[in-house]
Amino acid sequence: MVYTVDKVDWQSEKSQLQHISERVFVYELHIPKSIEFDNLDALAQHILVTDNMHSPVATGRLCNDGLIGRIAVLPQHRNRNVYNSLLNFIVKLAAEQGIEAISINCILNEVERFKNNGFIQQGHVFMEAGIPRQRMQCPIACFETRPFTLVH
Repeated sequence: MVYTVDKVDWQSEKSQLQHISERVFVYELHIPKSIEFDNLDALAQHILVTDNMHSPVATGRLCNDGLIGRIAVLPQHRNRNVYNSLLNFIVKLAAEQGIEAISINCILNEVERFKNNGFIQQGHVFMEAGIPRQRMQCPIACFETRPFTLVH
């Protein structure tokens, strides 16, 4: 299947972006809706992935500080092609804006996997949506999509 990845405007594509995030994070992973959507949505850059029928299948966002988050892929499209396309697009977007390192907030049992792929721990463990997380950072020049799956 062929996927198309585009940067989209939050206001004009809000319903499509929220629909995918709700299906993945709220209904599948039981993250409270009140936490899923925050004030960063209006400030962040949003990415929408569509399939060859132009149906939305995945989303992600890039915050101004290089934080990648809200990576949500519908179950039937969870494959390396979608993750690679989405993440490479986000990292390219970050590089074009002069961001030198990207970061993610990963769940604790994924810290070692990210460390083994060029990421370093930043700060202390914190709670988000009732889940302990660790901020991990990686220079864009060393970035690989391999360790990524769902990223809130």
